Amino acid sequence: MKSQKLGRGLDALLGEIDEAYDNEGSSKDSIIELDLKSIRPNPYQPRKHFDDEALGELANSIKHDGLIQPIVVTEDVDGYILIAGERRYRASKLAKLKTIRAIIQNSDEQKMRQFALIENIQRQELNSIELANAYGELLKLHNITQEELGSKIHKSRTHITNTIRLLQLSPKTQKALIEGKITAGHAKVLVGLDERQQQLVVNSIVGQKLSVREVESMIKSLKNEQFSSNKLNKETAKKLDFTNIQTKFDDLGFKVKSSQNKLTIEFKDNSDIEKLLTYLNNL
Repeated sequence: MKSQKLGRGLDALLGEIDEAYDNEGSSKDSIIELDLKSIRPNPYQPRKHFDDEALGELANSIKHDGLIQPIVVTEDVDGYILIAGERRYRASKLAKLKTIRAIIQNSDEQKMRQFALIENIQRQELNSIELANAYGELLKLHNITQEELGSKIHKSRTHITNTIRLLQLSPKTQKALIEGKITAGHAKVLVGLDERQQQLVVNSIVGQKLSVREVESMIKSLKNEQFSSNKLNKETAKKLDFTNIQTKFDDLGFKVKSSQNKLTIEFKDNSDIEKLLTYLNNL
């Protein structure tokens, strides 16, 4: 399917989500009770991490007070597919309910994907990495700029840019962020470090409970150390003098080339190799 240009599709989609929930209060026949077993999860659900404790609390609430807001589904050949309300769906299953209140929407694959993305963004139910992927997918689907996306979902361009940059972090650092071992504030200042440096800083954050300000100071020190090390290596390389060894190889009949801290020996054939080995063995 072609992308919907310049966010017009995104505006319409935001309106459809609001309309679906607005209809709940004005048109009772738009909500039906569905067998939970007849509903399949949305295959395009951007949220991968669900907090077990929070789901348990929601399950208890639904069990005692009922489901306040219905889920949104679309009809499929063998039942229904969930469009929005993954946490409510999971919590209802956890509460061992047989049925669930639902709103039925007509939806194609692209709309299903976008419903799930936008609902999770609006409800702030995604962790930072899931949010970054969701922003990236919406930008791609609608062929819009980060600034245009920000105006549609009421977020600043800077927020969207900084969130998407988290995808540059190593898989281990992303995992630490998802698991809550480090905060989004920590993660943002880790962008730009190599994988080894990221792991070093993450271990320090976890072990020493470092604040973002302390992490910034640590990273500054790391970069200064790296700069000093690189500078020292360059200076050392400049000091290497191959004059004597190059003269010795010339006397032995070998052609050599030198470049900074490298010396290259050229061999014409196997006899040259044997000649060098014989010389070295006789030393």
